[in-house]
Amino acid sequence: MPIYEYVCDDCGQRYERIVMNQRTKVTCPKCDSGKHTVQLSVFAAPSNGSKASNRSSSGPSGGGGCCGGACGCH
Repeated sequence: MPIYEYVCDDCGQRYERIVMNQRTKVTCPKCDSGKHTVQLSVFAAPSNGSKASNRSSSGPSGGGGCCGGACGCH
């Protein structure tokens, strides 16, 4: 079951929804609008020994993190 991230085109609210199939109607939880833009999801994956996967044992690094720090997760 994919989880999609959306931004409402009417009010700017960001939200996520599990979409079971293409017929699933997605509406904004704030204004109930059906107009939205699908956002690119950022996720972490194992990386076989890179600095990101060894981060907890080596202490804080000078930026970066699981995705290089560009997503704002750190």
